[in-house]
Amino acid sequence: MAEQEISEIGVGAKTRTKIPEIVFMGAVAGFSLLLGFGATIAMAKKHSPKYFAQGMVGSKEMPESGTDLALRALGRGTLYAVGGFGLFCGVVWKALNLKEFRQKVGEMLPRIPKTETGGRTEFESLRDFLQYCIDESEKSKRNK
Repeated sequence: MAEQEISEIGVGAKTRTKIPEIVFMGAVAGFSLLLGFGATIAMAKKHSPKYFAQGMVGSKEMPESGTDLALRALGRGTLYAVGGFGLFCGVVWKALNLKEFRQKVGEMLPRIPKTETGGRTEFESLRDFLQYCIDESEKSKRNK
């Protein structure tokens, strides 16, 4: 009983320490997305400024601007993709009567034998990992 409580406390502490990493990776992904989108828009504007300006504002010939059309298409495409895939997953889930998917798949897949590694596999930080690599490199140089 006490062992289970200790392991649950350890899991909670581990997930709390993951929050900064998750925020960092989310920020990097968001920045990359904005940078890529901005670069694409800048390239399109540089390539053909006349058509770029024409697509930003509606006209008599085109009552809907290109950006409005693109946003509407993106919204519908996202709705169809998410809804369709969700419906597909739900139908497959109900058709196969999957209660515990992980266990069913685990039974079907072959067992992978666990081999013991000769060195460390868990590190507290990048600095700890790099120090371990340096120590192992020096140790292998001395053994040669």
